[in-house]
Amino acid sequence: MRNSTKGFVLLFASFFLLQVAAYAQEPQKNSRDSVILQEGRESMLENIPVISLDESDMQDGSAQNISSQLTAGRDPFLSGASFHFNAVRFRIRGYDADMFSTYINGMPMENLDNGFTPYGLWGGLNDVMRNRDQVHGLKINPYAIGDIGGLTYFDTRASRQRVQTSINYAISNRNYSNRLMVTHSTGLNKKGWAFSLSASRRWASEGYTEGTYYDGYSGFLAVDKKINDRNLLSFTSMLATTENGRQGSSVQEMLDIAGDKYYNPYWGYQNGKKRNSSIAKITQPVFILSHEWKMNDKTTINSALSYIFGNRSVSGLDWYNSADPRPDYYRYLPSYQLDASNVDAVRQAMLNDVNLRQVNWDRLYQANYGNIATINDVNGISGNNVTGKRSVYIVEDRNIFTQRAGANTVLNTVLGKRIDFTTGASFQYQKNHYYKDVNDLLGGDFYVDLNQFAERDFATDPNANQNDLNHPNRILGVGDKFGYNYDITIKKAAAWVQAVVKFNKIDFFIAGEHSYTEFFRTGNVKVGLFPDDSYGKSAKQRFYNYTAKAGVTYKIDGRNYIFVNGAYLTRAPFFENAYIAPRTRDLVQDNLTNEKIHTAEAGYVLNAPKLKARLTGYYTQIEDQMNVLTFYHDEYRNFVNYAISGIDKQHFGGEFGVDAKLYKGLSLNATAAVGRFYYTSRQNATVTVDNSAAVISKDLIYSENYRLPTPQEAYSIGLDYRSPKYWFLNVNFNYFDNMWFDFNPLRRTASAVSGVDPSSPLWNEIIGQDKLKAQYTLDAFAGYSWRMNNKFKNLKKATYIVFNVGVNNILNNQSIVTGGYEQLRFDFAEKNVNKFPSRRFYAYGINYFASIGIRF
Repeated sequence: MRNSTKGFVLLFASFFLLQVAAYAQEPQKNSRDSVILQEGRESMLENIPVISLDESDMQDGSAQNISSQLTAGRDPFLSGASFHFNAVRFRIRGYDADMFSTYINGMPMENLDNGFTPYGLWGGLNDVMRNRDQVHGLKINPYAIGDIGGLTYFDTRASRQRVQTSINYAISNRNYSNRLMVTHSTGLNKKGWAFSLSASRRWASEGYTEGTYYDGYSGFLAVDKKINDRNLLSFTSMLATTENGRQGSSVQEMLDIAGDKYYNPYWGYQNGKKRNSSIAKITQPVFILSHEWKMNDKTTINSALSYIFGNRSVSGLDWYNSADPRPDYYRYLPSYQLDASNVDAVRQAMLNDVNLRQVNWDRLYQANYGNIATINDVNGISGNNVTGKRSVYIVEDRNIFTQRAGANTVLNTVLGKRIDFTTGASFQYQKNHYYKDVNDLLGGDFYVDLNQFAERDFATDPNANQNDLNHPNRILGVGDKFGYNYDITIKKAAAWVQAVVKFNKIDFFIAGEHSYTEFFRTGNVKVGLFPDDSYGKSAKQRFYNYTAKAGVTYKIDGRNYIFVNGAYLTRAPFFENAYIAPRTRDLVQDNLTNEKIHTAEAGYVLNAPKLKARLTGYYTQIEDQMNVLTFYHDEYRNFVNYAISGIDKQHFGGEFGVDAKLYKGLSLNATAAVGRFYYTSRQNATVTVDNSAAVISKDLIYSENYRLPTPQEAYSIGLDYRSPKYWFLNVNFNYFDNMWFDFNPLRRTASAVSGVDPSSPLWNEIIGQDKLKAQYTLDAFAGYSWRMNNKFKNLKKATYIVFNVGVNNILNNQSIVTGGYEQLRFDFAEKNVNKFPSRRFYAYGINYFASIGIRF
C-alpha cells in the first residue's frame, strides 16, 4: 500500500518536471502577438455564458458533424436553483455537500475530513471569483472526473480577470450590514505580467438575528507571468478572516415565550451590553501556484500546487459540577415543571425577566467569584498546591488548526479528428489539530483540566478523572489547552482518464479513476480512562477506490440534444464518520468499508437563440454510508456516541429549467425540481459512552422509507426585463413542498416503542416523521448601469456607475422553517415525545442587499 502512494507521487513529479524542463526549450514569441492572443482568449471567456450558434450549426447532420453540446454554457435549471432556492437550504438532487467538487486554478478545494467545500475561505472576494464554469450532474469536463452532483471550477488567475478598477459599497440587513470592496486588475502588460488585487471588509454591530454580529476582512493577490505563447505561470493568494456571533436553534416553546421566531439562546446581557457565547472565528490563507503549458495547438498540460493553513474555532460555555447555563435547557422550561401549579409562574417569570430567557452572564461571574478552592498536587507534583477563585463556568474555544497541501496535473489533448483525451493525477495531504483552550475564566483565577463525568462514575479511581495523565491536576489560565487534544492525518492520491469520441450525430465518453486514501489519529494527551488507546499514533485505515463513468449524447440538430449518462463508484468513509470517539480514543467503527454509489441520468436539452431549456431525470442509489452522532444521554448521564453503519439512500426525480425570450428584452424563466429522497435500509447503531470502553448496546434503527431533510419539491417562475437603457428588473415567485425534519434514530428503535400498542396514536407519534408546511417566497432584483463618459467627455477610460438592489421574501413570510431536527434525546420511561421537542430555524423575513459601485 505504501508503494502505491509513492507511485502516485512519482507520477505527478514526472509530469511537473517535464513542464519545468520545457521552459528553457520554448522560443520567445513576439510580445505584441501574445497580447493579441490573450485579448482574444479573454473575449472568448467573457462570452462563454451566452451560447450562440450560427446557421451551419442548424443544418441537418447527415453530411457533416453537428456541434457538440457546450458544457460551459449557462444552464437554465442550475441558474434558477442556485439563485432562487436558497431560502430553504435546497440541496440539488437531495445530495449532501460532499457530493459536489470545487476547484480553484486546478486544485481541489474540498476538505478531506468531511468532503465539504470551505466557501468561507474566499468570502468577500466576489469581484475576483466571477470566472467560473459549473458542470451539473455527470457531464464531462476538462478539469477532473468530478462528483455525482457536479463540479464548480473557479479561474482566479490575474490574466483572466477583467481589466478594471472597481470600488463598491453595499448595505444589507442580513448577516452583515455593510460591505466595502476595492479591486484592481491590470491584465497582461507588454512584458507579460498581470496583477490583480482585491480587498473588502464586511461588518455589522448586530445582524438580522438579535445578539449576532459580523466582522470580516478579505484580501486577494494574484500575479501572472506569461513566459511565452506556450507557458503561463500564475500565483494566487487569498485570505478571508472573519469573526461572527452565531445564532442557535431552539424549541417552539421558547420562541413563543420570547415572542420572536429568531430567538437566539446564545446571547445575554453583561454590564448592559449584549454578549454572545458562541463566536466563530476563521483565519486560513490559501496559496496556489499553477502552470499552463501549451505543448502544441492540440495539447495542454495544466499543473498546480496549493497550501492552506490556519485555524477555525467556535466558542461555547463549559461548566464544572454546576447548573446548566443555557437559558433554553429543557428543565428550565414551563412544560417541564412537574408541579402543574408552577407552569404559569415559570412562564410569567421568563416573560418578565430577560435574564431568564438569555444567558445570565452576571450569575456566572458571581458563581466564580464565590468559589474559593485549593487544588493539591498540581501537575502531579506532591505539595504543589494552588488556592484561589476556581472557575466553575468558563468560555472555551473549540479549535481546528488545519494544514493542507496538494498537487494536481491534467493533460488535455486532441487525438485525430474525433477524440478529446484527458488524463490527470493528484496528491492531497491534510492534517487537522483538534483541541480546546480557555477563552475567558469569567472572573475566576483558574480552571482545572478534569473530566467531571469520570469523577462522578469512578470516584475511587484517582486517574479516571484526568484528561491528561502526563499532566495531572493541571491548572489552566486563559489560552491554555485542555480537554481533548488530538490530530488527524489524511492522504489521498488519485489518477484518472477520460476519452470523448465525437461522430456526426452521436458523442460518447468513457472515464475512470483509481484512488487511494489513508488516515489515522494521533493523540496528544493520555486520557485517564483510556491510557492505552488515547495517546500516540493509531493504526492506519487504508482504502482503494475506483470510479467508472460513461455517457452518450444524440445530436438531433445543432439545437436539440438527448443524453444518457451513468456512473458507478466507491468512496472511502470520511474520518468524521469512521472514529467513534476521537476526542478520547482511537476506536473505529466495526467493519469499516467503502461507500458504493451507482447513478444514472437522462435528459433533453434545447439550446436556441431565444429559448434554452433542459429536462432531466435521475436515479441514484447510495450504500454503506456511516455516521457518528454524539449527544448527552439523560439515562446514562453522560455523552453517548451513536455509531451508525449500513446507511443506504435512494434519490430519484426530475429537473426542468427554461429561459425564454418573449419580447424585446423581456424573458420568462422557470425552474422545477421534483424528487424523492429516502433512506432505504434499516441502519445498525453501536452505542458507547465517553467514560467506558464497553459497548452499551447494539441497536437496529428502523429507518427504512424515512425522508431526507431537504425540500423534495421546489419551483420558481419569474420575469426578467433588460432595457436598452442599461437597467434591468427580475421578479421571481418560488414555492417549496415536501420538506421534512431530520429524525432522531433513538425514537426508531425497538426500545423506544417497547410496551406501546402498535395501533395506538402514541405509536405513530413516536415513529412518525414531522413534515413541514409548504412555503413560498417572492424575490426581486434590479440594477442600473450609467456610463459616465456620456456626461463627462474628458474621461479617458470607459467609466461606469453601477447600482444593484435585491429584495428577498418581499411578502415577509416568516413561517419558513429553513432547518430543523429532532433532539437526540427521548423519554424512554414515559414515552413522552413532547418532552424533547424539535429544534428549528426560521428563514429571514423581508431582507435586502443594495450596492453602488464605480468601475473604470
